[in-house]
Amino acid sequence: MTRQKISVILSAYNEESFIEKAIESVVNQTLEEIEIIIINDGSTDDTLKIINGYAEKDNRIVVIDQENIGLGASRNKGMKIAQGEYVTFLDADDWFREDAFEIAYNEAKAKDTDITMYQMLNYDDESGRVYENDWFNLNNLDESFDDVVFSPEKTKDFLFDLSVSSCQKIYRNSFLKSIDASFPEGIYFEDMPFFFYVYLKAERISIIRKHFYYRRKHNLSITHVVDANYLDTVEAGRELMRRMIENGFYEDYKFDLLAYKINGPRMALMDITEDAKEPLFNLIKEDYEKIKETEYYQDYLDNLGPKKKKFFLDVLKYGNYSEFKKENPEY
Repeated sequence: MTRQKISVILSAYNEESFIEKAIESVVNQTLEEIEIIIINDGSTDDTLKIINGYAEKDNRIVVIDQENIGLGASRNKGMKIAQGEYVTFLDADDWFREDAFEIAYNEAKAKDTDITMYQMLNYDDESGRVYENDWFNLNNLDESFDDVVFSPEKTKDFLFDLSVSSCQKIYRNSFLKSIDASFPEGIYFEDMPFFFYVYLKAERISIIRKHFYYRRKHNLSITHVVDANYLDTVEAGRELMRRMIENGFYEDYKFDLLAYKINGPRMALMDITEDAKEPLFNLIKEDYEKIKETEYYQDYLDNLGPKKKKFFLDVLKYGNYSEFKKENPEY
């Protein structure tokens, strides 16, 4: 049996409304030599029934049915068994353009890349509007990145402005295995620590300026409302720091990394629903108290800009959220 060219990993939890579109977009790809790994992550609706319906008709589909363990852990399971030359990811409420795999595979093969990135479009479920934004358009990568192979060094000055979405890239499978790539488990925002680790380990990267992926925005999606899920921005930032330090990337990226680490939870505290503000503040405070005990504390004081530094020091200064808010009403 010839080796499949791409393994797509799709994890689904209670996605009966959307998963047909996701699976259809994969089974109907113009590139036929693909492996389709679909993980039913403990769904309680008809998701598994829909998946099995497709699996009966298409022998390229591998079904994993499991108790709910979350997206990061499910994707890790998928990566362990993926046999394809390249690997990509699909969220169960999104879909791919039908020629995405063929073009992305040919590009990655021709340029011998570890990672090839492409553009994404947003789709508003309520209005049916399809729209672009700079981040998912990869607009930070100017025309000098077109039709070339580049290393992470080339994007050093704007690394933290790149889109972290794992669904926006195809990855050489042997590369992911060689660096023991994995998503953090048990938290939301698992894409962020995964992306920076994998991207900085890559040697050969390319981009395709074509919209291959449709990202659905709807009322049930995690990123639609800034609610208690955003408490995980603290843990995701901590995991990112751990990976950057352990892999020797910290010194090279320190200035932008520390700003990025502070800014995610800071912006979340501004926008999060009222009921989650105090729990988020408490998590941030606990994190900063731990930082204070480390050798990196002085780096925060030396490298943060005025706004982020004030936030950092005020969180440490005030005993609770209401005291902090008196001094910082914008939060």
